[in-house]
Amino acid sequence: MNRPRTDIAAEQAARWIVRLSADDPAEREQARSGFAAWKAADPRHANAAAGMENLLRQLHAVREPAGGDHRPARAALAAIAPDRPRQRLRQLAAASAVAVLALTGALVISERPAYLLADLRSPTGQWHTHTLADGSRLTLGSDSAVNVHFNAGERHVELVRGDILVDVAKDAQRPFIVDSGQAAIRALGTRFSVRRDGAATTLSMLESKVSAQVPRHPAIVVQVGQRTRITDDGVGPITAIDAAGVQDAWRAHQLVVDDQPLAEVLDELARHRPGQLHYDHAQIAGIRVAAVLPLDDTDKALQLLIDNFPQLRIRMLTRYLVMVDAPSSGTAKK
Repeated sequence: MNRPRTDIAAEQAARWIVRLSADDPAEREQARSGFAAWKAADPRHANAAAGMENLLRQLHAVREPAGGDHRPARAALAAIAPDRPRQRLRQLAAASAVAVLALTGALVISERPAYLLADLRSPTGQWHTHTLADGSRLTLGSDSAVNVHFNAGERHVELVRGDILVDVAKDAQRPFIVDSGQAAIRALGTRFSVRRDGAATTLSMLESKVSAQVPRHPAIVVQVGQRTRITDDGVGPITAIDAAGVQDAWRAHQLVVDDQPLAEVLDELARHRPGQLHYDHAQIAGIRVAAVLPLDDTDKALQLLIDNFPQLRIRMLTRYLVMVDAPSSGTAKK
């Protein structure tokens, strides 16, 4: 039986990934020229290459910092036997995922020494709760890390990465301070969550109040049921939240979104699963989501998105390489 042309195109696109990651610059340049001609030769080639090109852009970004040996990834493809053609596509996809992980692994380690050396950590997809020396409780969200520094004058928690839920034990002699990099968040007896996301900190107040201090800016008091986004420019606008709902979402490991861009939802899901989750910004730009998604079962969360947005296509090439696009048009189902 003849193989479907789409399978052949996907297999060829996977092979181009390997050629485009060659060690020899001249070989890479020749591959780029050939890849462009291959895509132009057939619309099916361009379609098969669309998702792969997004992957290649990220591989190019990590190529120099990683400094790894790419030959094992190419050897994995070369070792695929020429027989059993129905299995070759799956093997090629798996080998491409191996290439992604091999190229990015060294970069992840080099970019996250602070995470690896932190006092308390929670791996991707796990939530850990710790009782500190003063009786305060600290819950680390998925892929999060903190350093803890207690002394006779203060209790200091440095949020290195990710997000935390803090339930502060009262101690009138020692203020409790969370340092997120952008702000020092000071409390005596309260419950709140803090998320560090790049150059911004999100503070959500669940009980009582805190004072948020950004260097060279006046301190701002944030009350229960309020949320703010903090940057180096200061404390942003205060918005209202359902404090009980936020606490319930923490306990149930849920992502609650209300009219949020799909890209932001996928970014959040990516934080809670191993490997890579790739998507085409342009194709999903008009899709907004209102949903409650399980963060401790991201496969189920992705399936819920498919069920509610039939124009979406989610391809799990392996457990560690997922691609999302919207090849068909249509109206989003709310």
